[in-house]
Amino acid sequence: MCGIVGLLVKKPELRERLGELMVPMLLGMTERGPDSAGLAVFTEPVADGTRKISLYSGLTEEGADFNWQGLVHELNQHLGAKASVQAKDNHAVLSVAADPETVKHWIRETHPGLHVLSTGRMIDLYKDTGTPGQVADRYAFSGLTGTHLVGHTRMATESAVTPDRAHPFTAGEDFCLVHNGSLSNPNGVRRMLEPQGIRFDTDNDTEAACRFLEYRLREGDDLEIALQKGFEQLDGFYTFLMGTPEKLALIRDPFACKPAVVAETDDLVAIASEFRSLAHLPDIKHARVFEPAPEEMYVWTV
Repeated sequence: MCGIVGLLVKKPELRERLGELMVPMLLGMTERGPDSAGLAVFTEPVADGTRKISLYSGLTEEGADFNWQGLVHELNQHLGAKASVQAKDNHAVLSVAADPETVKHWIRETHPGLHVLSTGRMIDLYKDTGTPGQVADRYAFSGLTGTHLVGHTRMATESAVTPDRAHPFTAGEDFCLVHNGSLSNPNGVRRMLEPQGIRFDTDNDTEAACRFLEYRLREGDDLEIALQKGFEQLDGFYTFLMGTPEKLALIRDPFACKPAVVAETDDLVAIASEFRSLAHLPDIKHARVFEPAPEEMYVWTV
């Protein structure tokens, strides 16, 4: 059992309050996921030719005292990456004007204890072990700004409680996925994707779904076609919530075994596993509130 939350604000003036509105949503899912928590937030894009790479240092010897400025110096010295960094506790968002794959390969080779969380022009990703409240405080979630976000609280059932197995999962650039449920064929999906050169970081079933859908997007499918192919290839019980630079997307398995509720107003779209995570939102009494149907796609655009 896990909890998912998503929030997309339609009014530009609400973008400064995105984190403030989201934190009670995440805390409302504590009982569904006390082991670990995380979120991906989509911000204004950085300049073309620049990429943001979210990194986690909690598995290094230095932990929250990791020398991020030293990393920036090394990157600029060895790769001419024009790097800069913004750090919070075990987490940092590294901005580089260089090929991100080259940068990530260099990081893995020279700092193997660092974990790459996400890459893109808009996405910042935070995840860690601990209760949702602890993780939200650690990384100052209430101060986050942006257009939309995807969040998760985890109660581990099929793999260990570690930061890298927490959600959201990402693949490619500016794509993320959270999941409540379990897949019965993640190993089959892995065997299908690995010959295509796709590398897996964990044994988590959610990573298989994330990498499959991003693979379909990379092959030229739009999001809706990729999701339709997901219905055909991914077997199990699931509610998936995904984020891209312009969209939030929600799907449930054909039996709708895992809960989800949506509230939509003129100002925002909010998604959660239970209504209690939505009850505090502005004008919720006048929202259109509904339960998503099984095997249907729900896609909202910024």
